[in-house]
Amino acid sequence: MQEEPVIKQLLSKVPQVTIFFWIIKVLCTTVGETFADFINFNLGIGLTLTTIIMGIAFFIVLFFQFRATKYVPGIYWTTVVLISVFGTLVTDNLTDGIGVPLELSTAVFSVLLGLTFLFWYLSEKTLSIHSIFTKKREVFYWLTILFTFALGTAVGDLYSEQLGLGYLNTGITVIMIIACIFLAWKLKLDGVLAFWIAYILTRPLGASIGDFLSQPKVNGGLGLGTTVTSVIFLIAILAIIVFLAVSKIDINAKRETAHTEQTNGNKKNVLTQTIVALCVFLVVGIGGYVWRSDNIASQTTSSQATLGGQLTSFIKIENDMLTDVNSNNFSSAKTSADDLEHQWDTSEAKLRKIDGTTWTKIDGTIDIVLAAARSSNPDASKSKVALNHSLGVLNTANKVTNTASSTTLVGQLNDFSTIENNMLKDVNSNQFALAKKSADDLEHQWDTSEPRLRKIDGTTWTKIDGTIDVVLAAVRSSSPDVSKSKSALTHSLNMINGVNK
Repeated sequence: MQEEPVIKQLLSKVPQVTIFFWIIKVLCTTVGETFADFINFNLGIGLTLTTIIMGIAFFIVLFFQFRATKYVPGIYWTTVVLISVFGTLVTDNLTDGIGVPLELSTAVFSVLLGLTFLFWYLSEKTLSIHSIFTKKREVFYWLTILFTFALGTAVGDLYSEQLGLGYLNTGITVIMIIACIFLAWKLKLDGVLAFWIAYILTRPLGASIGDFLSQPKVNGGLGLGTTVTSVIFLIAILAIIVFLAVSKIDINAKRETAHTEQTNGNKKNVLTQTIVALCVFLVVGIGGYVWRSDNIASQTTSSQATLGGQLTSFIKIENDMLTDVNSNNFSSAKTSADDLEHQWDTSEAKLRKIDGTTWTKIDGTIDIVLAAARSSNPDASKSKVALNHSLGVLNTANKVTNTASSTTLVGQLNDFSTIENNMLKDVNSNQFALAKKSADDLEHQWDTSEPRLRKIDGTTWTKIDGTIDVVLAAVRSSSPDVSKSKSALTHSLNMINGVNK
């Protein structure tokens, strides 16, 4: 009878929980974050195709994991890397592809994870990873791992991005929570409960580390990029896997662990600890969500019911990118892409609070722009299509509805800014025939809008009207001068953009 636990442990399909287990788990999670971004953005494959490719790769490796008769470090940890990528992409597709709110994703994955634990326990009477020596338990195990990554992604993105906590602050917060869990475990918190809480939390921790290393310095990162970060961590993972395969330290760990977990505490005590832990996380999680939401709400005025007038800076960046793409200057376009991503991520909490549906729609177009501009072999045609589509969505959302409460011209001048930017491109290309057509459009729209705009702010309207007159005269000259036309357009655009902010 005493030999049975040892035999079962030797046949277990998962490693012992040592310090190396947690190190490689965080490394795998970080690679899951950066490698998915590398395929999606750097290779320009896109979110959907990336998900399909990584999903197929995951299920192929999972097949070999199930075929194995014992724990094999290479197969097991490759499965963890791929399930971390796939689990992350599942949440990303729900959020960015379908527009499912992160709050809903968090709630749904929490319920699915809870149900998986419940059915696992009712069927097997244990949730210990040291008992994975049957196919049924292995199915429960990998399903649980998948939901922990999906839930960790949803929670991490909810707090770091949507609620504006930031990746670094989110990472620090997670480390503090894990430290508290470790202390509680030392003070007799059930080992299985402590393990699964820590396992879920390592997902947002790994993502924070990955983003901190890979994001450009302008975004608050170290600027290593997804390629370098992924390579560094993959090499580290490979080195640890080789070490574990040779040393067998995660197989030959102290066997007392299995006996301890089988006799650790009574079921009533574990149930009480689980309920208390759930209550604490609900109170802290919901409390933190309410606190951050109220903080964001205080930064927006009650009159901001739409995104009208809030997107001008993003329109300017994308117009600059379009100019760079037209000039085949992808180096400058990629720099602007970093700036676009940084400003968009920084503004997410505020803008998403105003209109989450429209924000999600714009976010999808910006993702396509970033993927096109950052591709290892950027295609000018694809980049133009992506930018024009994104600009169309941005310009539509940025329009301010004229109401009786409009007291300034902020957000009212987007169409004129767009027309003059197009004229400037035509002048730079010495295409004055196109510039003159745009001048006709500019004059028509300006005259049509005069009664409304002049009523809002007559003094400012008069100043802009003067700059537009100079633009029209310069472009329509019988012998148009490129330098004078550029000067007129630049001055007018500065005036319009300054007022329109």
